[in-house]
Amino acid sequence: MVDAAVSADNSDGQASPASLTDEFAFAPVTDTEIVFEGKVWDVRRDTFDYAGSGIVREYLDHTGAVAILALDEQDRVLLIKQYRHPVRVREWELPAGLLDEHGEHPLIGAQRELAEEADVTATDWTVLSEFYTSPGGSNEVIRIYLARGLAAATETFERTEEEADIEIRWVPLDECVDAVLDRRLQNPSLVIGVLAAHASRARGWSSLTPADAPWPRHPINWDHSV
Repeated sequence: MVDAAVSADNSDGQASPASLTDEFAFAPVTDTEIVFEGKVWDVRRDTFDYAGSGIVREYLDHTGAVAILALDEQDRVLLIKQYRHPVRVREWELPAGLLDEHGEHPLIGAQRELAEEADVTATDWTVLSEFYTSPGGSNEVIRIYLARGLAAATETFERTEEEADIEIRWVPLDECVDAVLDRRLQNPSLVIGVLAAHASRARGWSSLTPADAPWPRHPINWDHSV
């Protein structure tokens, strides 16, 4: 029997691009609990049935986050550098932040983070990419927005803690891609964002979707009840 996903072939016998899609599969959860409640995120333990077995897994139960690839009229990307303690690095990143404001739309969160971390606003917002940060151990998902029509914010924000010494730099998109391919930049939102932007630009930005597009992968849409 030929698998249905493979039967939609191109002329060269390869599966069509439309068939290459992640599949939602909500295994029945028989027990769930928060085993560690943290300042930023929690650790959840689920017991679930899968393939005839009862399986226990613990994972970071995350709020989700947004990142912003702000691109100016010269095709320069706004990068920030800040300290990340778990990896002991001051790394170059895209402006980004947690979706920890209850009920806040991801787009509003992205607009807030761009203003707070870089003192920049934008008039043109689209969805560039989305990804799971570590699907084997976390339900964190990040949506990357492409922001254009940039201007200096009328209000500047006081930055504290790791953000207190943020460094801001405008870097040509092609130079960012070179640094990613040379492994000099390691931040996942930056890596995915600049590669996605480079590829989308080559296709006339045809891959972009509206900024208010649904986000079914965000765990806020999950039901943790048993």
